[in-house]
Amino acid sequence: MHPTPSAPIFRSIAERAVLVEFGTVLDQAAHDAVLQLDQALAAQPFVGFREAIPAFVNLLVEFDPVTTDHPTTIAHLRGLLTAQTTARAQPAQREVLVCYDADLAPDLVAVAQATGLTPEAVINAHLSGDYAVFMYGFAPGYAYLGGVPEVIRLDRKPSPLRGVAAGSVIIAGAQCLVTTLLMPTGWWIIGRSPTRILTDDTARPFLFDVGDKVRFRRIRRAEYEAEQ
Repeated sequence: MHPTPSAPIFRSIAERAVLVEFGTVLDQAAHDAVLQLDQALAAQPFVGFREAIPAFVNLLVEFDPVTTDHPTTIAHLRGLLTAQTTARAQPAQREVLVCYDADLAPDLVAVAQATGLTPEAVINAHLSGDYAVFMYGFAPGYAYLGGVPEVIRLDRKPSPLRGVAAGSVIIAGAQCLVTTLLMPTGWWIIGRSPTRILTDDTARPFLFDVGDKVRFRRIRRAEYEAEQ
């Protein structure tokens, strides 16, 4: 049986979590179901609920094993799915600045060559994408955005590059990401952003929430330097 948004699979994880799977591949309907259940659970938590962690097509629900158990948690989640009483909130719109100057976009020409486009056409395609935050992972503030236009989708590079600067705008397949730390990546680096993804607010440590919409806005070097 394959999970679907209407018939998810519930998996017991260790002694303190349940994984609710709505699909096996990245799919907008499955991700919408993840967000719907996440919001319903936030509005109607159960006794012993600790945290819900949304991903592309599944939701990990953690609970206190002293207070509750897997069957009780699954029953509550099934009830939320059956009731469907919580309308999904409108996603917030976020803007991310990006400069595409050559020294900040070392893979822009390579992406252009691989896709048969000019560098300017790659930039325009990137700016036209319909981006949404699907999940966080890998490193603090690493928000995985879906929505890269088909025309500039490329597989990851054969080998990663070390020492990639924080703020790098990178793409691979249908996904885009703005790096937050100096670290290696095998994704294609097509620009750099001065927009701060990591905040100083302990109550809201990241700029985005899962489900938010994101729009990239092109800036020139002077504005990039001024935002640093």
